[in-house]
Amino acid sequence: MRGGGRAVALAIVVALLIRVPFAAAQDDAPRRFDSGRFTIVYYPQDDVLARALVKAAAANDSFPWLPRPRQRVLIAVAPDALRFRAWAGSDAPEWGAALAFPDSRRIVLQGRRASSDAGDPIEVLRHELAHLALHEALGNRPPRWFDEGYASVAAREWRRDDILATNVALAVRGTPSLEQLEQAFQGGSVAAQSAYALSYRAVTELASLDPDRGLTLFFQYWKERSSLDAAVRQAFGMTLAGFEQLFQVRTRRRYGALALFADLSIAMLVLTVLTLPFVFARRARDRRRLEALLAADAAAEKAERESALAALMSEGPPG
Repeated sequence: MRGGGRAVALAIVVALLIRVPFAAAQDDAPRRFDSGRFTIVYYPQDDVLARALVKAAAANDSFPWLPRPRQRVLIAVAPDALRFRAWAGSDAPEWGAALAFPDSRRIVLQGRRASSDAGDPIEVLRHELAHLALHEALGNRPPRWFDEGYASVAAREWRRDDILATNVALAVRGTPSLEQLEQAFQGGSVAAQSAYALSYRAVTELASLDPDRGLTLFFQYWKERSSLDAAVRQAFGMTLAGFEQLFQVRTRRRYGALALFADLSIAMLVLTVLTLPFVFARRARDRRRLEALLAADAAAEKAERESALAALMSEGPPG
């Protein structure tokens, strides 16, 4: 997730952290660790996590179709949710697990106390680093949908497709336009997750237009021309509007039926759960009726036997 206008407040907080020596006297004082172009600041309880994050980032420090990044990056690991909210700023959404500030080349993410909803920290950091790499190469050109979609592709967040496979809105209302997709990030958590997934799909579809070079030429033309539409035209031979239509058709064709099937499956499950009590009640009623019929038959047979025996006895011995 890319951050907005809270970079100054974040810079002040991080500056205070950096001033603390690595070999701090207090056991609970923040620490600093440097590796390659990365500097990470963290609290002692996140020591193992922080070193693993930097190691993973340094070992995989290139991003699809972009030049290798050169800018230094500062990573701040928040020890708890309260500190994360303070560092992220009031503009950050409640559901955010990490935040990148491209203008100041900083990243804030949650430490080991984060909930399971925060995701894999190495994958999350990779996502945020992709924001910085894209910004280093193209500045502020990319719209939100492309920025988030590219970061998801770079972080190999394939699980985004699972959200589309159960998104009934695709089957009912169809795939949104790129403008509608841009606006969807301003909604709540559910709308945003769908927007992330659709952005991932849009960037993937765009890269698939050139199977050999992906977005390499597209990024080159975008940097030269500063126009998304012009870059799409030159790299792929179609207008941005043409790509938007292609993206909408392919996405609905691929995921709309799956979403509808998932919706029908859920409906059938709910219907089954709702009707089970009636099925059991009917079976119990039928069982009681059968037991009553069997009892009546047994009583009738007994009465018939007793009647026949009484008739025989009333006839007396033969003359």
